[in-house]
Amino acid sequence: MRKSFYILIGLSVFYSVTAQKKVTDSIKVNELDEVVITGQFEPQSIKKSVFNVRVITAKDIQNLAANNLSDVLNQYLNITVRPSGNDGRSTVSLFGLDARYFKIMIDNVPLVSEAGLGNNTDLSQINLNDVEQIEIVEGSMGVTHGANAVSGILNIITKKSSKDKWNISATAQEETVGKEFELFDKGRHIQSLKVSNSINKKWFASVSANRNDFQGFLDGKQGKDYIENDGLRGYRWLPKEQLNGTALLAYSKNQFRIFYKFEYLDENIDFYNSTVQSGFNTELGSYRYADDRRFLNNRYFHNLNSTGKILNKLNYNVSVSHQKQERIIEDFRYYLLTQNEANSIKVKDQSMETFYSTGTISNFFSDKTVALQLGYEIVNNRGFSLPVHETLENYDFFVSSEINPAERFSIRPGMRFSAQSKFKDQYASSLGLRYLFKNDFELRGSYGNSFRTPTFEELYYFFVNDSHFYIGNENLIPETSTSYEISIKKAKSFDSGLQISTSFAGSFLDIDDKIDMALIRINPSTLIREFQYINISKYQMWNFSTMNQFKKGNWNLNFGAALVGISQKIENQIFASNEKFLYSFNINTNISYLLPKWQTTFSAYYKYNGKTQQFVEGSSEYIISTIDDSNWLDVSTRKSFFKKQLEATIGARNILDITNINQTRANDGAAHGTSSNVMLAYGRSYFLKLTYNLNF
Repeated sequence: MRKSFYILIGLSVFYSVTAQKKVTDSIKVNELDEVVITGQFEPQSIKKSVFNVRVITAKDIQNLAANNLSDVLNQYLNITVRPSGNDGRSTVSLFGLDARYFKIMIDNVPLVSEAGLGNNTDLSQINLNDVEQIEIVEGSMGVTHGANAVSGILNIITKKSSKDKWNISATAQEETVGKEFELFDKGRHIQSLKVSNSINKKWFASVSANRNDFQGFLDGKQGKDYIENDGLRGYRWLPKEQLNGTALLAYSKNQFRIFYKFEYLDENIDFYNSTVQSGFNTELGSYRYADDRRFLNNRYFHNLNSTGKILNKLNYNVSVSHQKQERIIEDFRYYLLTQNEANSIKVKDQSMETFYSTGTISNFFSDKTVALQLGYEIVNNRGFSLPVHETLENYDFFVSSEINPAERFSIRPGMRFSAQSKFKDQYASSLGLRYLFKNDFELRGSYGNSFRTPTFEELYYFFVNDSHFYIGNENLIPETSTSYEISIKKAKSFDSGLQISTSFAGSFLDIDDKIDMALIRINPSTLIREFQYINISKYQMWNFSTMNQFKKGNWNLNFGAALVGISQKIENQIFASNEKFLYSFNINTNISYLLPKWQTTFSAYYKYNGKTQQFVEGSSEYIISTIDDSNWLDVSTRKSFFKKQLEATIGARNILDITNINQTRANDGAAHGTSSNVMLAYGRSYFLKLTYNLNF
């Protein structure tokens, strides 16, 4: 496969050299109003897109002073960010489906994670230093983006050009963690530097570095140097330090563009054991120690992309990527009185190395009423998780067409064939419709079926403790899904300067052979509960939502609401759940105002996550668990100084001071049950961000 990888690089360079006519630079196109790239044959107006595409702009990210992708997505409708203080990860849930069903990409290339490619991505690891915009498409995208794009896709479009010769940007950000803050030992401390250079009309280069130092959240705990054995040592949210570096080199001439992007992530997460032990030896005398652990994560990302024309007519777009993600666990003994570490043992716990390539070729016909796109995708995942090494491959071919029988009417059918090394061959199909009425109503409808292949963990997981036995299942089969969506949108401008955009959408998703961890038996002699991943579930979801935008002058207001119903039938080998629908209601709104005289923007973002219910496994039956509702509010003020060379952003996250929310576990129809707390956040925090920009 390594040989194939280098052949693909050679092909992409060859296509670049044979190009002769100018291709529209996607970054330059983005200067137009609401231009999108994701899922399109070429960059085009969002109004012409058959898909419903949501756009998060660089300005939105600046107003939020977002540290990473989780800070951004936390504010958007139908999306739930799931943070964990235990391992420092943040993942995304869309329509009640977890991150295994939602694909995250950078410049159309899926990002590697321990689960494979593009899925179950840790949002806290995605840096936003050089983001042009973020595009989200909800619903099945299996034809254009392959396996696991079941609930939707997210594409991060990075900056690849600049109107200035030099851009130098340096940022420092200080943020409290709840009420905890010190200049070095508590809170969050962020520093970043980015330098880009438009070398000439053909060449552009940029490099950046970012450090995100999260000192953990104590919340009554006493930190790593606490010497008493009363359970108070350690942190409620683990300390984490991330170092992120990127480099980009882009070249464009006449008909083609080629760029190479490199990214490196180094992340350390520290776990401090709450159990303090005592010892004695002749060298140290009486001493106290704890057996601690450190998680060392790193990720490499290489992407070579070329776009251009072949034979002065056919448009091509080819990407070749090599990525590797690895986690090492370091166990060590920490001596509390001397504050020294000893007996360090490092073990590689998990890794995933991926060779990936995708490409499309289009513009076969001079008649613009019909467009045809042919494409391929090659994936080679080499995974390791103690004690298993395995390789999973797929070779995909897809075809998509856009037919415009009239200027206002578009039809987009598509099909994909996926040859799998581990599973039976898979198929995906889709049909999209768009009609623009004369009164500016936009009607869209879509049908799609897709598939999700089992993750490395689901296939090969193995864990045993005193009371539980968890194993993967190499006999799993891919899940299959079918989705339907219909939406109507209306945009109108008034003589007063007021602009209103309103949309209503309804969707339905049906998943068969859904994979869940199931109780397969209770050992009668040891009473150990044995669990295994099995294709045991059927999942259905319907969603009705509305999104509304109001603009006038320097005011911008957005409001959205969604009602979601979820039904899941789980047939364990011991017991089963019923298929009743469980409902949740969500609201989001944000408002911003630009005061030109002061060069100041005021912003507020509010999100209401309604009460949710789900079936969870009890001792002898599936029971309904209810998670209470929550409210989230962020505010910020961003001001420019000295002709926009200096920018200051001050604000607060989680103003309503949410920390834990209640989760009840009760028998269906019963009046009794148990409850527990779900760690949602570490409370209200305040931040100050300073950015110095030097452009010339």
